[in-house]
Amino acid sequence: MEDYRININYAKALFLVARDMNQLDAVCDDMRLVNAVCAENHLLVTVFANPVIPEGKKFAIVKDLFEDKITKVSMLFLRFVVRKRRSVNLKGISNAFIELYRNEKGIVLSHFVTASEPDDASKVAVQKVVGDYTHKTVELTTQVDPSIIGGFSVSFDGNMYDARISSQIAKLRKEFSKNVYESKL
Repeated sequence: MEDYRININYAKALFLVARDMNQLDAVCDDMRLVNAVCAENHLLVTVFANPVIPEGKKFAIVKDLFEDKITKVSMLFLRFVVRKRRSVNLKGISNAFIELYRNEKGIVLSHFVTASEPDDASKVAVQKVVGDYTHKTVELTTQVDPSIIGGFSVSFDGNMYDARISSQIAKLRKEFSKNVYESKL
């Protein structure tokens, strides 16, 4: 069962070990890989969540997936997580670790949604504006959503700038649905 506190505690433990060993960047790359694999493979998450499957088999799966691709520190950590029967939490732990890494390095995650594929100049402009606002380095993710018709939205640190045409049309519909005209007769 997924538990936020468990994710944070395990991520903090790995973070402290990686920082002490000067392998923070490499371990972060490893956790990004673990996160991506868990996000893409729902069958893997189901196997990790199944209490009937022994830890030995779960670790064999982890070893086959990651042994040649991640650092020794990360591999030992994954072995520890599986041995403690927390393999179901791997995605959450990796997410928590990445967030700790961003906080340590002064990185803010920003999500840029457009109706069509944004060009490089638009991405750079968004990164500059968000970076100037937050005084942090910006890690930008992009998403194409044709349903917004045009414009864009940018979200970061709980803030959102909404310049989507679809939301402007919705605002106009709401305003026109109200009768703001009062007769003075």
